[in-house]
Amino acid sequence: MRRFFSMKTRAALACLFWILLMLLSAEFSFGQQAAVHVFLIGDSTMSDKEGTPEENPERGWGQLLPSYFSSDVVVHNHAVNGRSTKSFLAEGLWDKVLSQLQSGDYVFIQFGHNDQKEKDPNRYTNPWTGYRRNLEKFVEETLAKGAYPIVLSSIVRRKFNEHGTLVDTHGAYPFVARQVAERLEVPFIDLQLITEDYIMQLGPEKSKDVYLWLSPNAYERFPKGKQDDTHLSLYGARTYAGMVAKELRRQAVPLAQLLKS
Repeated sequence: MRRFFSMKTRAALACLFWILLMLLSAEFSFGQQAAVHVFLIGDSTMSDKEGTPEENPERGWGQLLPSYFSSDVVVHNHAVNGRSTKSFLAEGLWDKVLSQLQSGDYVFIQFGHNDQKEKDPNRYTNPWTGYRRNLEKFVEETLAKGAYPIVLSSIVRRKFNEHGTLVDTHGAYPFVARQVAERLEVPFIDLQLITEDYIMQLGPEKSKDVYLWLSPNAYERFPKGKQDDTHLSLYGARTYAGMVAKELRRQAVPLAQLLKS
Protein backbone atom coordinates (compact mmCIF):
# COMPACT_ATOMS: atom_id res chain seq x y z
CA MET A 1 0.00 0.00 0.00
CA ARG A 2 2.85 2.38 0.87
CA ARG A 3 4.48 1.70 -2.50
CA PHE A 4 1.17 2.25 -4.33
CA PHE A 5 0.57 5.65 -2.69
CA SER A 6 4.18 6.63 -3.28
CA MET A 7 3.83 6.02 -7.01
CA LYS A 8 0.48 7.83 -7.08
CA THR A 9 1.92 10.75 -5.19
CA ARG A 10 4.83 10.97 -7.58
CA ALA A 11 2.47 10.94 -10.55
CA ALA A 12 0.35 13.66 -8.98
CA LEU A 13 3.40 15.78 -8.27
CA ALA A 14 4.65 15.31 -11.80
CA CYS A 15 1.27 16.33 -13.18
CA LEU A 16 1.19 19.39 -10.92
CA PHE A 17 4.72 20.31 -12.02
CA TRP A 18 3.75 20.32 -15.70
CA ILE A 19 0.61 22.31 -15.04
CA LEU A 20 2.59 24.95 -13.16
CA LEU A 21 5.23 25.01 -15.90
CA MET A 22 2.57 25.58 -18.56
CA LEU A 23 0.96 28.35 -16.53
CA LEU A 24 4.29 30.09 -15.97
CA SER A 25 5.16 29.77 -19.64
CA ALA A 26 1.83 31.23 -20.69
CA GLU A 27 2.19 34.10 -18.23
CA PHE A 28 5.70 34.82 -19.47
CA SER A 29 4.60 34.76 -23.11
CA PHE A 30 1.63 36.99 -22.37
CA GLY A 31 3.85 39.49 -20.63
CA GLN A 32 6.24 39.72 -23.56
CA GLN A 33 5.39 42.48 -26.02
CA ALA A 34 5.65 41.40 -29.64
CA ALA A 35 8.09 43.47 -31.65
CA VAL A 36 6.67 46.20 -33.89
CA HIS A 37 8.22 46.15 -37.36
CA VAL A 38 8.84 49.41 -39.21
CA PHE A 39 9.68 49.30 -42.92
CA LEU A 40 11.34 52.28 -44.62
CA ILE A 41 11.06 52.81 -48.37
CA GLY A 42 12.71 55.71 -50.14
CA ASP A 43 15.95 57.02 -51.61
CA SER A 44 19.55 57.73 -50.58
CA THR A 45 18.65 60.43 -48.08
CA MET A 46 16.93 57.69 -46.03
CA SER A 47 18.99 54.59 -46.84
CA ASP A 48 21.67 52.75 -44.86
CA LYS A 49 25.28 53.51 -45.85
CA GLU A 50 28.10 51.00 -45.76
CA GLY A 51 31.12 51.25 -43.49
CA THR A 52 31.67 53.00 -40.19
CA PRO A 53 31.28 56.79 -39.90
CA GLU A 54 35.07 56.99 -39.73
CA GLU A 55 35.30 55.23 -43.09
CA ASN A 56 32.23 56.72 -44.74
CA PRO A 57 30.85 59.97 -43.27
CA GLU A 58 27.58 59.78 -45.25
CA ARG A 59 24.48 58.52 -43.45
CA GLY A 60 20.79 58.32 -44.29
CA TRP A 61 18.38 59.55 -41.65
CA GLY A 62 16.63 56.16 -41.70
CA GLN A 63 19.91 54.60 -40.61
CA LEU A 64 19.77 56.58 -37.36
CA LEU A 65 16.04 56.17 -36.71
CA PRO A 66 16.38 52.90 -34.71
CA SER A 67 18.38 54.74 -32.04
CA TYR A 68 15.25 56.70 -31.08
CA PHE A 69 13.11 53.62 -30.43
CA SER A 70 13.03 51.05 -27.67
CA SER A 71 14.10 47.48 -28.30
CA ASP A 72 10.44 46.63 -29.01
CA VAL A 73 10.77 48.22 -32.46
CA VAL A 74 12.62 46.57 -35.35
CA VAL A 75 13.43 48.88 -38.27
CA HIS A 76 13.89 47.37 -41.74
CA ASN A 77 15.48 49.97 -43.99
CA HIS A 78 14.61 49.15 -47.61
CA ALA A 79 15.42 52.61 -48.95
CA VAL A 80 17.90 52.42 -51.84
CA ASN A 81 20.17 55.05 -53.36
CA GLY A 82 18.90 56.67 -56.52
CA ARG A 83 15.39 55.25 -56.48
CA SER A 84 12.19 57.04 -57.36
CA THR A 85 8.67 55.76 -56.80
CA LYS A 86 8.77 54.49 -60.39
CA SER A 87 12.07 52.59 -60.22
CA PHE A 88 11.31 51.26 -56.73
CA LEU A 89 8.22 49.60 -58.16
CA ALA A 90 9.78 48.53 -61.48
CA GLU A 91 12.71 46.79 -59.78
CA GLY A 92 10.45 44.72 -57.52
CA LEU A 93 11.70 46.44 -54.37
CA TRP A 94 8.16 47.23 -53.22
CA ASP A 95 7.02 43.65 -53.87
CA LYS A 96 9.79 42.46 -51.55
CA VAL A 97 8.57 44.73 -48.77
CA LEU A 98 4.92 43.92 -49.37
CA SER A 99 5.58 40.18 -49.10
CA GLN A 100 6.95 40.71 -45.58
CA LEU A 101 4.27 43.08 -44.28
CA GLN A 102 2.08 41.86 -41.45
CA SER A 103 -0.90 43.42 -39.74
CA GLY A 104 0.26 46.06 -37.28
CA ASP A 105 3.51 46.89 -39.08
CA TYR A 106 4.40 50.42 -40.18
CA VAL A 107 5.66 51.66 -43.55
CA PHE A 108 7.45 55.03 -43.86
CA ILE A 109 7.25 56.33 -47.46
CA GLN A 110 9.59 59.10 -48.62
CA PHE A 111 10.31 59.74 -52.30
CA GLY A 112 10.74 62.79 -54.47
CA HIS A 113 14.42 63.53 -55.06
CA ASN A 114 14.75 61.12 -57.96
CA ASP A 115 11.19 61.38 -59.24
CA GLN A 116 12.36 64.80 -60.49
CA LYS A 117 14.95 63.36 -62.90
CA GLU A 118 13.36 64.56 -66.14
CA LYS A 119 16.26 63.26 -68.25
CA ASP A 120 15.85 59.71 -66.92
CA PRO A 121 12.64 58.03 -68.15
CA ASN A 122 13.27 55.08 -65.85
CA ARG A 123 12.92 57.29 -62.79
CA TYR A 124 11.03 60.45 -63.69
CA THR A 125 7.39 60.84 -62.65
CA ASN A 126 5.08 63.77 -63.16
CA PRO A 127 4.18 64.92 -59.63
CA TRP A 128 0.50 65.31 -60.46
CA THR A 129 0.06 61.95 -62.16
CA GLY A 130 2.65 59.16 -61.91
CA TYR A 131 4.12 60.25 -58.59
CA ARG A 132 0.67 60.65 -57.03
CA ARG A 133 -0.49 57.29 -58.40
CA ASN A 134 2.61 55.50 -57.08
CA LEU A 135 2.28 57.00 -53.61
CA GLU A 136 -1.38 55.97 -53.54
CA LYS A 137 -0.37 52.44 -54.49
CA PHE A 138 2.12 52.23 -51.59
CA VAL A 139 -0.44 53.55 -49.13
CA GLU A 140 -3.41 51.49 -50.30
CA GLU A 141 -1.50 48.21 -50.49
CA THR A 142 -0.05 48.84 -47.02
CA LEU A 143 -3.54 49.43 -45.64
CA ALA A 144 -4.80 46.28 -47.36
CA LYS A 145 -2.25 44.32 -45.33
CA GLY A 146 -3.57 45.78 -42.09
CA ALA A 147 -0.38 47.81 -41.71
CA TYR A 148 0.02 51.55 -41.11
CA PRO A 149 1.51 53.83 -43.79
CA ILE A 150 3.15 57.17 -42.98
CA VAL A 151 3.89 59.53 -45.89
CA LEU A 152 6.83 61.93 -45.65
CA SER A 153 7.94 64.73 -47.94
CA SER A 154 11.62 64.85 -48.96
CA ILE A 155 14.26 66.52 -46.84
CA VAL A 156 15.26 69.95 -48.10
CA ARG A 157 18.30 70.40 -50.32
CA ARG A 158 20.80 72.91 -48.97
CA LYS A 159 20.67 75.32 -51.91
CA PHE A 160 21.43 78.91 -50.96
CA ASN A 161 21.65 81.52 -53.69
CA GLU A 162 24.18 84.35 -53.80
CA HIS A 163 21.94 86.43 -51.55
CA GLY A 164 21.87 83.80 -48.79
CA THR A 165 18.28 82.76 -49.58
CA LEU A 166 17.40 79.06 -49.34
CA VAL A 167 15.88 78.15 -52.72
CA ASP A 168 13.23 75.44 -53.17
CA THR A 169 14.23 72.52 -55.40
CA HIS A 170 11.29 70.11 -54.98
CA GLY A 171 8.46 72.00 -56.61
CA ALA A 172 5.08 70.28 -56.37
CA TYR A 173 6.28 66.92 -55.00
CA PRO A 174 5.94 67.72 -51.25
CA PHE A 175 2.48 69.23 -51.86
CA VAL A 176 1.31 66.14 -53.76
CA ALA A 177 2.63 63.88 -50.99
CA ARG A 178 0.55 65.87 -48.51
CA GLN A 179 -2.51 65.61 -50.77
CA VAL A 180 -2.19 61.83 -50.99
CA ALA A 181 -1.88 61.47 -47.21
CA GLU A 182 -4.86 63.74 -46.57
CA ARG A 183 -7.08 62.06 -49.16
CA LEU A 184 -6.31 58.59 -47.85
CA GLU A 185 -6.41 59.79 -44.22
CA VAL A 186 -2.98 58.59 -43.14
CA PRO A 187 -0.29 60.47 -41.18
CA PHE A 188 1.89 62.95 -43.06
CA ILE A 189 5.26 64.26 -41.88
CA ASP A 190 6.27 67.39 -43.79
CA LEU A 191 9.98 66.81 -43.58
CA GLN A 192 10.52 69.37 -46.37
CA LEU A 193 9.03 72.11 -44.19
CA ILE A 194 10.68 71.02 -40.95
CA THR A 195 14.17 70.63 -42.40
CA GLU A 196 13.82 73.83 -44.45
CA ASP A 197 13.03 75.83 -41.31
CA TYR A 198 16.02 74.27 -39.59
CA ILE A 199 18.47 74.97 -42.42
CA MET A 200 17.27 78.57 -42.81
CA GLN A 201 17.79 79.06 -39.08
CA LEU A 202 21.35 77.71 -39.31
CA GLY A 203 22.21 79.77 -42.37
CA PRO A 204 24.63 79.11 -45.26
CA GLU A 205 27.72 78.29 -43.19
CA LYS A 206 26.52 76.35 -40.15
CA SER A 207 24.18 74.24 -42.29
CA LYS A 208 27.21 72.70 -44.04
CA ASP A 209 27.66 70.50 -40.94
CA VAL A 210 24.28 68.89 -41.64
CA TYR A 211 25.17 67.86 -45.18
CA LEU A 212 28.21 66.23 -46.72
CA TRP A 213 30.65 69.11 -46.83
CA LEU A 214 34.09 67.59 -46.30
CA SER A 215 37.53 69.17 -46.20
CA PRO A 216 40.26 67.70 -48.44
CA ASN A 217 42.04 64.66 -46.91
CA ALA A 218 39.61 64.47 -43.99
CA TYR A 219 38.54 61.03 -45.24
CA GLU A 220 40.55 58.52 -47.23
CA ARG A 221 37.75 57.91 -49.73
CA PHE A 222 37.37 61.67 -50.34
CA PRO A 223 40.94 62.96 -50.76
CA LYS A 224 39.69 66.05 -52.61
CA GLY A 225 36.92 66.71 -50.11
CA LYS A 226 33.25 66.96 -51.06
CA GLN A 227 30.51 69.58 -51.34
CA ASP A 228 27.17 67.76 -51.32
CA ASP A 229 23.96 69.66 -50.53
CA THR A 230 21.63 66.65 -50.78
CA HIS A 231 23.14 63.87 -48.65
CA LEU A 232 23.65 63.91 -44.92
CA SER A 233 26.50 63.72 -42.47
CA LEU A 234 26.19 61.60 -39.34
CA TYR A 235 25.18 64.72 -37.44
CA GLY A 236 22.59 65.62 -40.06
CA ALA A 237 21.13 62.12 -40.25
CA ARG A 238 20.81 61.90 -36.47
CA THR A 239 19.20 65.34 -36.31
CA TYR A 240 16.67 64.61 -39.06
CA ALA A 241 15.81 61.20 -37.58
CA GLY A 242 15.13 63.02 -34.33
CA MET A 243 12.78 65.38 -36.16
CA VAL A 244 10.82 62.39 -37.47
CA ALA A 245 10.60 60.95 -33.96
CA LYS A 246 9.43 64.30 -32.61
CA GLU A 247 6.69 64.49 -35.26
CA LEU A 248 5.48 60.99 -34.42
CA ARG A 249 5.07 62.11 -30.83
CA ARG A 250 3.48 65.46 -31.74
CA GLN A 251 0.92 63.79 -34.00
CA ALA A 252 0.24 61.10 -31.37
CA VAL A 253 0.94 58.27 -33.80
CA PRO A 254 0.60 55.06 -31.70
CA LEU A 255 4.14 54.07 -32.68
CA ALA A 256 5.36 57.06 -30.66
CA GLN A 257 4.60 55.13 -27.48
CA LEU A 258 7.69 53.05 -28.23
CA LEU A 259 10.05 56.01 -28.55
CA LYS A 260 12.72 56.29 -25.90
CA SER A 261 11.82 58.83 -23.24
